[in-house]
Amino acid sequence: MKPSFEEIKKELKQRNINLSHQRLKVLEYLAQNQCHPTVDQIFTALQNEIPTLSKTTVYNALRILIETGLVRVITIEDNETRYDIEVEYHGHFKCESCGTIYNFSIDIDCLTSEDLNNFKISDKNVYFKGICPRCL
Repeated sequence: MKPSFEEIKKELKQRNINLSHQRLKVLEYLAQNQCHPTVDQIFTALQNEIPTLSKTTVYNALRILIETGLVRVITIEDNETRYDIEVEYHGHFKCESCGTIYNFSIDIDCLTSEDLNNFKISDKNVYFKGICPRCL
């Protein structure tokens, strides 16, 4: 379930993380846009509202949100890092036609392999690619 902007703001305050205007705007953008944006998309969307915003500031805000576990990095394509405010385990489907990324529910704990019994798994990701219903 996607957390609300207010819930994340409260969590940041509880962790004594400075709520600068730029961090709040990046957070607000992520909370309001379930599009799995890239840094460029976030920067472009906020640039008119915050003329002094830099990509470095966006990267730094995202780094803090990731370190606190409030945002996840998703990498469906090797050359494309995206950010997801929904941190509970779920899968992603990327349409190869329109590029839209969809969330879907999955019991990720059922995905196991005896070949990995002696491994410590720190992250699990499920990605599918294909054509979405709108593009079919």
